[in-house]
Amino acid sequence: MPNIASILKSEISRVARKEVRAEIETLKKASVHHRAAIAALRRQVSALEKELRKAAKGSARSARASSAAEASDEEPTKRRFSAGRLASHRTKLGISAASYGKLVGVSGQTIYHWEQGKARPRAAQLESLASVRGLGKVEVAQRLGAE
Repeated sequence: MPNIASILKSEISRVARKEVRAEIETLKKASVHHRAAIAALRRQVSALEKELRKAAKGSARSARASSAAEASDEEPTKRRFSAGRLASHRTKLGISAASYGKLVGVSGQTIYHWEQGKARPRAAQLESLASVRGLGKVEVAQRLGAE
């Protein structure tokens, strides 16, 4: 017959393992729940940060637009020039370089040089080019007929 002390000892350790296993199971479930909650909160934080960046970018754009509007009151906007665009606009209107030059306030030869890229218009000439760019065929014909 085995020693009663060893039987008691093995029974106590078996019951203790059973109790510990039950406690650990509840802790594991709680841990899984907390991890899921943490992941959801991280996703929520990243979504809010993304929304904040988008809102900040939008407000920065509107601030730049309003500052650009204020700047346009103070100084003229910077105009860009492209020889190809000038040539295509003149052909779209169906007028000669001399006629286009009259509209802009320069000679026909200057228009040819601009179209070929041999020369570039000055700032004042860019402004007059921009005003002519906004005209249609009928308005151009009226202006040329008046001159």
